Amino acid sequence: MTLVKHVLNAKGRKVHVISPNALVFEALRMMADTNVGSLVVMEGEKLVGIVTERHYARQIALMGRTSSETSVADIMSTHVACVRPDHSVEECMAIMTKRGVRHLPVLERGRVVGIVSIGDMVNSVISDQQFVIEQLEQFIHGGR
Repeated sequence: MTLVKHVLNAKGRKVHVISPNALVFEALRMMADTNVGSLVVMEGEKLVGIVTERHYARQIALMGRTSSETSVADIMSTHVACVRPDHSVEECMAIMTKRGVRHLPVLERGRVVGIVSIGDMVNSVISDQQFVIEQLEQFIHGGR
Protein backbone atom coordinates (compact mmCIF):
# COMPACT_ATOMS: atom_id res chain seq x y z
CA MET A 1 0.00 0.00 0.00
CA THR A 2 1.43 3.34 -1.04
CA LEU A 3 1.41 6.05 1.61
CA VAL A 4 1.53 9.84 1.29
CA LYS A 5 5.09 9.83 2.63
CA HIS A 6 6.12 7.63 -0.32
CA VAL A 7 4.47 10.04 -2.76
CA LEU A 8 6.24 12.99 -1.11
CA ASN A 9 9.58 11.18 -1.20
CA ALA A 10 9.15 10.73 -4.96
CA LYS A 11 7.78 14.17 -5.87
CA GLY A 12 9.41 16.33 -3.23
CA ARG A 13 8.12 18.26 -0.27
CA LYS A 14 8.17 21.75 -1.76
CA VAL A 15 5.12 23.72 -0.65
CA HIS A 16 4.24 27.01 -2.32
CA VAL A 17 2.97 29.41 0.31
CA ILE A 18 1.23 32.77 0.18
CA SER A 19 -0.06 35.21 2.79
CA PRO A 20 -3.79 35.80 3.18
CA ASN A 21 -3.04 39.52 2.78
CA ALA A 22 -1.51 39.05 -0.68
CA LEU A 23 -3.51 40.05 -3.73
CA VAL A 24 -5.10 37.34 -5.85
CA PHE A 25 -3.02 38.60 -8.79
CA GLU A 26 0.14 37.70 -6.83
CA ALA A 27 -1.28 34.23 -6.13
CA LEU A 28 -2.05 33.71 -9.83
CA ARG A 29 1.43 34.86 -10.82
CA MET A 30 3.01 32.48 -8.29
CA MET A 31 0.87 29.54 -9.49
CA ALA A 32 1.80 30.28 -13.10
CA ASP A 33 5.51 30.73 -12.34
CA THR A 34 5.71 27.51 -10.35
CA ASN A 35 3.27 25.51 -12.52
CA VAL A 36 0.98 24.54 -9.62
CA GLY A 37 -2.78 24.74 -9.21
CA SER A 38 -2.91 25.71 -5.54
CA LEU A 39 -1.10 27.62 -2.83
CA VAL A 40 -1.15 26.96 0.88
CA VAL A 41 -2.16 30.10 2.75
CA MET A 42 -0.11 30.62 5.90
CA GLU A 43 0.17 33.18 8.65
CA GLY A 44 3.63 32.51 9.98
CA GLU A 45 3.73 28.78 10.68
CA LYS A 46 -0.07 28.44 10.87
CA LEU A 47 -2.11 26.99 8.01
CA VAL A 48 -5.10 29.31 7.53
CA GLY A 49 -6.38 28.26 4.11
CA ILE A 50 -5.80 27.15 0.57
CA VAL A 51 -6.30 29.06 -2.66
CA THR A 52 -6.66 27.38 -6.04
CA GLU A 53 -7.23 28.23 -9.67
CA ARG A 54 -10.81 27.13 -9.11
CA HIS A 55 -11.24 29.81 -6.44
CA TYR A 56 -10.07 32.39 -8.94
CA ALA A 57 -12.41 31.16 -11.67
CA ARG A 58 -15.46 31.04 -9.45
CA GLN A 59 -14.92 33.97 -7.10
CA ILE A 60 -13.08 36.50 -9.24
CA ALA A 61 -13.76 35.91 -12.93
CA LEU A 62 -17.41 34.87 -12.57
CA MET A 63 -18.23 37.44 -9.88
CA GLY A 64 -16.87 40.43 -11.80
CA ARG A 65 -14.11 41.15 -9.26
CA THR A 66 -10.53 42.01 -10.12
CA SER A 67 -7.52 40.00 -9.06
CA SER A 68 -5.49 43.17 -8.53
CA GLU A 69 -7.94 44.52 -5.94
CA THR A 70 -9.00 41.36 -4.09
CA SER A 71 -7.02 39.69 -1.33
CA VAL A 72 -6.35 35.98 -1.11
CA ALA A 73 -8.24 35.97 2.22
CA ASP A 74 -11.40 37.02 0.37
CA ILE A 75 -11.51 33.93 -1.85
CA MET A 76 -9.53 31.16 -0.09
CA SER A 77 -11.04 28.09 1.53
CA THR A 78 -10.57 28.10 5.29
CA HIS A 79 -11.95 24.60 5.93
CA VAL A 80 -8.93 22.78 4.53
CA ALA A 81 -8.96 19.01 4.25
CA CYS A 82 -5.52 17.75 5.29
CA VAL A 83 -3.79 14.39 5.52
CA ARG A 84 -0.84 12.90 7.38
CA PRO A 85 2.20 11.20 5.85
CA ASP A 86 0.84 7.81 6.98
CA HIS A 87 -2.44 8.17 5.06
CA SER A 88 -2.75 5.82 2.09
CA VAL A 89 -3.23 6.98 -1.48
CA GLU A 90 -6.66 5.33 -1.42
CA GLU A 91 -7.65 7.29 1.70
CA CYS A 92 -6.53 10.52 0.02
CA MET A 93 -8.56 9.77 -3.08
CA ALA A 94 -11.63 9.09 -0.93
CA ILE A 95 -11.17 12.39 0.93
CA MET A 96 -10.69 14.28 -2.34
CA THR A 97 -13.81 12.72 -3.82
CA LYS A 98 -15.96 13.28 -0.74
CA ARG A 99 -14.82 16.88 -0.21
CA GLY A 100 -14.61 17.79 -3.91
CA VAL A 101 -11.00 19.00 -3.65
CA ARG A 102 -7.93 18.37 -5.77
CA HIS A 103 -5.18 19.31 -3.31
CA LEU A 104 -4.45 18.12 0.23
CA PRO A 105 -1.84 19.73 2.46
CA VAL A 106 0.14 17.15 4.41
CA LEU A 107 0.52 17.87 8.13
CA GLU A 108 2.96 16.30 10.55
CA ARG A 109 2.78 17.39 14.18
CA GLY A 110 0.75 20.42 13.10
CA ARG A 111 3.29 21.58 10.50
CA VAL A 112 2.77 21.59 6.74
CA VAL A 113 5.36 19.17 5.32
CA GLY A 114 4.05 18.81 1.77
CA ILE A 115 1.04 18.86 -0.50
CA VAL A 116 -0.44 16.16 -2.71
CA SER A 117 -2.74 16.59 -5.69
CA ILE A 118 -5.22 14.37 -7.46
CA GLY A 119 -2.60 14.04 -10.22
CA ASP A 120 -0.09 12.72 -7.69
CA MET A 121 -2.65 10.16 -6.52
CA VAL A 122 -3.48 9.01 -10.05
CA ASN A 123 0.22 8.72 -10.95
CA SER A 124 0.80 6.64 -7.81
CA VAL A 125 -2.06 4.27 -8.65
CA ILE A 126 -0.82 3.89 -12.24
CA SER A 127 2.71 3.18 -11.00
CA ASP A 128 1.43 0.56 -8.55
CA GLN A 129 -0.66 -1.09 -11.27
CA GLN A 130 2.29 -1.09 -13.67
CA PHE A 131 4.40 -2.83 -11.03
CA VAL A 132 1.76 -5.54 -10.54
CA ILE A 133 1.47 -6.03 -14.31
CA GLU A 134 5.24 -6.42 -14.62
CA GLN A 135 5.29 -8.93 -11.77
CA LEU A 136 2.49 -10.95 -13.33
CA GLU A 137 4.21 -10.92 -16.73
CA GLN A 138 7.43 -12.19 -15.13
CA PHE A 139 5.49 -14.91 -13.35
CA ILE A 140 3.73 -15.98 -16.54
CA HIS A 141 6.86 -15.93 -18.70
CA GLY A 142 8.98 -17.51 -15.99
CA GLY A 143 6.54 -20.40 -15.67
CA ARG A 144 6.97 -21.58 -19.29
